[in-house]
Amino acid sequence: MTSPTTRPVVSTYRLQMRGDAFRFDDAEELLDYLVDLGVSHVYLSPILTAAPGSTHGYDVTDPTTVSAELGGPDGFSLLSAAARERGLGLVVDIVPNHVGVDDPTRNAWWWDVLTHGRESRYASYFDIDWDLDGGRVVLPVLGSDDDVDDLEVDGDVLRLGDRTWPLAPGTAGDGTASGADVHDRQNYRLVGWRNNVCGYRRFFSITSLAGLRQEDPAVFDATHVEVRRWFDEHLVDGLRIDHPDGLADPAGYLESLRALTGPEAWIVIEKILAVDEALEPTLPVAGTTGYDALREIGGLFVDPAARPDTEPDDPVPALKVHSATVTLASELARLRRVVVATAGSDHPRLPEAIAALLSHVGVYRTDYRGLTAILPTAIAETAASSPDLADALALLSSAIRHVEPATRLQQLCGAVTAKSVEDCFFYRDARLVSLNEVGGEPERFGVSAAEFHHAASLRARFWPQAMVTLSTHDTKRGEDVRARIGVLSQVPGLWQELVSQWTTAAPPPDADTGLFLLQNVFGVWPTDGVVSDDLRSRLHAYAEKAIREAALHTTWNDPDEAFESAVHAWLDAVVDGEVGTGLTALVGQLDPHARNDSTAQKLLALTVPGVPDVYQGTELWDDSLVDPDNRRPVDYAARRAALADLSDAKMRVTAAALRLRRDRPEAFLSGDHVPVFADGPAATHVVAYTRGDAVLVAARRWTVRLDETGWGPTTVPLPPGTWTDRLTGRTLTGGTSVSADDLFADLAVALLEKTGD
Repeated sequence: MTSPTTRPVVSTYRLQMRGDAFRFDDAEELLDYLVDLGVSHVYLSPILTAAPGSTHGYDVTDPTTVSAELGGPDGFSLLSAAARERGLGLVVDIVPNHVGVDDPTRNAWWWDVLTHGRESRYASYFDIDWDLDGGRVVLPVLGSDDDVDDLEVDGDVLRLGDRTWPLAPGTAGDGTASGADVHDRQNYRLVGWRNNVCGYRRFFSITSLAGLRQEDPAVFDATHVEVRRWFDEHLVDGLRIDHPDGLADPAGYLESLRALTGPEAWIVIEKILAVDEALEPTLPVAGTTGYDALREIGGLFVDPAARPDTEPDDPVPALKVHSATVTLASELARLRRVVVATAGSDHPRLPEAIAALLSHVGVYRTDYRGLTAILPTAIAETAASSPDLADALALLSSAIRHVEPATRLQQLCGAVTAKSVEDCFFYRDARLVSLNEVGGEPERFGVSAAEFHHAASLRARFWPQAMVTLSTHDTKRGEDVRARIGVLSQVPGLWQELVSQWTTAAPPPDADTGLFLLQNVFGVWPTDGVVSDDLRSRLHAYAEKAIREAALHTTWNDPDEAFESAVHAWLDAVVDGEVGTGLTALVGQLDPHARNDSTAQKLLALTVPGVPDVYQGTELWDDSLVDPDNRRPVDYAARRAALADLSDAKMRVTAAALRLRRDRPEAFLSGDHVPVFADGPAATHVVAYTRGDAVLVAARRWTVRLDETGWGPTTVPLPPGTWTDRLTGRTLTGGTSVSADDLFADLAVALLEKTGD
């Protein structure tokens, strides 16, 4: 299936395609720059037809066509050909779990289902709860149930303002019936979104994204017709799979996908692993999209000496119960009905038991072969902590021996985890917000060198082609913002003192909210202290998202205008007052250390086992916060100039590492990861390792304390041979040790290539 000229994926560069800002022809114009930078593959965000104006592409409305807004199939073919002419390959992000249904007129399959109901040829494509309302699809799209009275019949459609839904054939009547009466004859029922009832599986709690039934071979074939063409015509080399855990059978789906792509295609999956969870080894994929590596690399630069003496009570179990019983109440109710139908009996506390059980599960789903012990353990823990739920748990256990209730439990488990942890807890916990990242666990305060090296060695052995990343379109903060915030772990006393002063000078509406937001403001604060109107608006947008996701004082569904106004007023006071002056001074003091960590973690990400991805623009310092902030257009003119000049340390490191990977792919794709241990009083400030027998990487860390103590007689051993630093051009003789002071005289890192025996 794949091209005989398929090149191994050595590195990727992620591009966020946008019809309004970055199309296929824009990507084509960038290819020469990417070749010069050293990447092997261009990695595109979703390119299938999405909702008009989509800035991300994950709301696909027609999975059978390439987006015309991006340049259509011809534009994509031209990009693929141009890339191959330059020795580059293509990787594309695809979205099998769901499609966009916000505007039914844009999704032909959904429109047909709403028109014909269960008789639609596409009825089996969607995971619809046909039993919820007597065979009608319940659509939670109205401001309130009373809006039904305002519906108007317009030919063969129902209208409400600028929104439109289809009429079933023969249901319009003679034109005298009201819109509400005609609505009652349809294959769907429009209800207020505040009812928290939905007639189909959603992507988490997003009603505008309807789940697909990829477990049905006909659905898989229909939704992958364009993907199949890409491989038949040798347009792409690999795929990134968005959220496979949402599917009924992720492993089965990936087996079907592997059969479609052929054995050589590079496939990575957006699988969020718990810290103590291993990726299922039987999956036919190269690995995950790299959140596990992100935690390991970034954690190296967090100083564990700043770990709080006392840990707060873990709020996650309670958040999971709330997510299951409130946010995802519709999904929980559907699971209950399936359990009752399967088991043949009910229990009044069954929903409570399900929610309690999920609060004891620490992974997205437990039905991978390697995780089969997790659910029985969670059942045991739930029964032990809540003996009064034993009968309800027994009923549930009996039912989940069968496919449908077991599947729905797993799908609910993933949604509960995402909504309670990544979308809520990570916006509440203010200990060190750089740790609050997808796949992270903030209570694990940093990553030791021992953990880092062991994890890297395991990746080299089992998943050498898994993706490694520092930033994605979904990270809560960009890599450089996290690096700067992480430096606060090196100065906990100073930070605590300043926060006390600042919150006295400008009291926040809520202490924890203030502490959380101040860290993020520090992370993006300009070194010159001049806050532009653009940055101010970005900070306000971030603050609004953060406090609504935290859901302590305000929420998306029920915004508290008074609290939100107070937060915005406080934020302006921070920017414009003495706190802003203090932030400028602190950034001036700590930014050099942040730059050290930014450069160092970039080099590690580009050289540890796995395939590194450079998220668009992050070859230079990037101050992005959470989406949509991290999907802004990138200034590539500045990056071209920086690549030509190479005076910027991060650009120099990125280009040197990518070019070395291109020159010596065997060292990185199949070479071992072997720790190299420094010796001397400042040895803990060095992280070093070899890749194969040709590359040695070294980086310094915790530089605030290092500046105080100095290196002293600390040395780093070099294996025998002649070694050349790809960053500085210096040549070193191995078989002995080099002083750390000398090794890091020019940069925070060293990238040594063995150039002679």
